[in-house]
Amino acid sequence: MGKNKLARWNELGTFSNVFQPEIGAVAGKDHHVKGTWHKEVFRNENPVMLELGCGKGEYTVGLATRFPSNNYVGIDIKGARMWRGAKTASEQNLKNVAFLRTRIEFINSFFTENEVDEIWITFPDPHPGRRNSNKRLTSPWFLNRYRLFLRDKGLIRLKTDNAELYDYTRRTALHNNLELVDDTNDLYSSDISDDILSIRTHYEKIFLESGLKICYLSFRLDKEKILEDEALKAKGTQRLLFKSL
Repeated sequence: MGKNKLARWNELGTFSNVFQPEIGAVAGKDHHVKGTWHKEVFRNENPVMLELGCGKGEYTVGLATRFPSNNYVGIDIKGARMWRGAKTASEQNLKNVAFLRTRIEFINSFFTENEVDEIWITFPDPHPGRRNSNKRLTSPWFLNRYRLFLRDKGLIRLKTDNAELYDYTRRTALHNNLELVDDTNDLYSSDISDDILSIRTHYEKIFLESGLKICYLSFRLDKEKILEDEALKAKGTQRLLFKSL
């Protein structure tokens, strides 16, 4: 590990707005912060928004700055990247920002029912290919976990440069009869004028300079609806048809 990276790791542990439990403390267990975000962390009853795979935290900090009446939690496993957002939030004394260093698979260890109002997923790993679809943060495997703590009809917002991930997420939402709010495969040529979308991450700027189009999709998640994978259902149907021949 380089000196700069090591220094960032050490400094990250000094920030009061950062939570970074050991994996063994949350795998199959509830963390003590679960159910306390309003009362103990932010000390208010304002809406709690998550950014999954927050990277350097540009979106988390940008949203918190623009919307001080909301609380924002950036979540990522890579602490050296998260350091930048946590440090900026500390320097700017942003009281409505927190960071959680953990794997998204363990997210239900940190949030209780109806504790979260909205989820942002900004430029996540697209995990290309059908074989890896369950690893995508917009797969039914993950969406069914978000349902357990997201308020009913809470928004899921996806911003990506990857057309395959965008198409997959759109099909998943439509297959499960979820309400699409906004939907475009070319955000900056669309008529979507939401000022929130003008925040651009470091990598998004690189994508745009390379001529890539940015896709954006938002939909509402039904709390009582168990989501299913379109591809898996199709495979199951094919097996039934084959057995009947």
